[in-house]
Amino acid sequence: MTTEKSETDTGAGAVPSGAVPHGLERRDVSREEGPAGAGVRFSVLDRSRTREGHDAAEALRDTVRLSQELERLGYHRFWVSEHHGVPGVAGSAPTVLAAAVAAATRTIRVGTGGVMLPNHQPLVVAEQFGVLEALFPGRIDMGLGRSVGFTPGVRRALGRDKNAAESADFAAQLDELLGWFRGTSPTGVHARPPEGLTVPPFVLALGEGADIAARAGLPLVIGDLGNRERMRRGIDRYRAAFRPSEWAREPYVVVSGTVVVAATSRDAHRLLIPEAWSMAYSRTHGTFPPLPPAERVEDLVMTGKERDLYESGLTGRLAGTEEQVAEELATVIKETGAQEVLVTTSTYDREALLDSFRGLARVAGLLPA
Repeated sequence: MTTEKSETDTGAGAVPSGAVPHGLERRDVSREEGPAGAGVRFSVLDRSRTREGHDAAEALRDTVRLSQELERLGYHRFWVSEHHGVPGVAGSAPTVLAAAVAAATRTIRVGTGGVMLPNHQPLVVAEQFGVLEALFPGRIDMGLGRSVGFTPGVRRALGRDKNAAESADFAAQLDELLGWFRGTSPTGVHARPPEGLTVPPFVLALGEGADIAARAGLPLVIGDLGNRERMRRGIDRYRAAFRPSEWAREPYVVVSGTVVVAATSRDAHRLLIPEAWSMAYSRTHGTFPPLPPAERVEDLVMTGKERDLYESGLTGRLAGTEEQVAEELATVIKETGAQEVLVTTSTYDREALLDSFRGLARVAGLLPA
């Protein structure tokens, strides 16, 4: 990959021969590097979690405010997600929310983690990202996934079923979507304004999805810090099968997961509690609830199944002091060879969450230690 230019100074346009799409160039390493590894980028995916006692509008405003704070801290990307019919998640329209984030920030890259392509017509997705890129040139990312809804009711409301996420269908939709940017649609229709613009695509995947990313020559976002062996297998498959493309000359791996930094290990552990309980509740009751305060969860009487799922949700996360997290991150990056870490942490206490991101910024070398 080439030495990175200032991404906010680059305009939109088709990818020149031999060039690298915006946001995939090698990171400027002129800043102090953290113990997690030289040249590794750090980014954040915020799912706009709702919290008990706070409404969805506040969750969305919290997302925009967080993007501004993370820009000041020097994070590379800020992504938002797509969920439908979930009480605990306010982010249902990622490209709309990405527009609000991009308008409120100046330098951080903005994108989606991700738009669930089976839920949409590829032309419409291309048009939405084309508008974003036209308005905020050189700052927009297009993270794409293949989930089709949290429950059967949501899937029915979207007019989709589980088969819509099949690998062959997703690969075809992905190819059609990228064709709108290239101007190669067999329909003879030309998408406006995306045609000729460069919006870096990323595939959110495990297993077969990693193969799709490799065959298409796209960057891979892969999460599963709780099962490192499975994650490494997916990355190895991706690198072995990767075909260079106009979107990426080399494999580009983003590892994704929860990372929590606090003054003590106990403080870090408590930040994991709200989401661990909400996930356990979702798997026993069929709906993901707003995040509760940690102290309320600690006082709950759980069933055996709830307790098992809750305790499982507290494992497989990188949580601890700055020194502990730096050591764990160094191990993950060494094992995976990842070029980027995408942090997906959510918790009830917003100030503690921001403190965690400040601590991680020091670990990453974005701020002085």
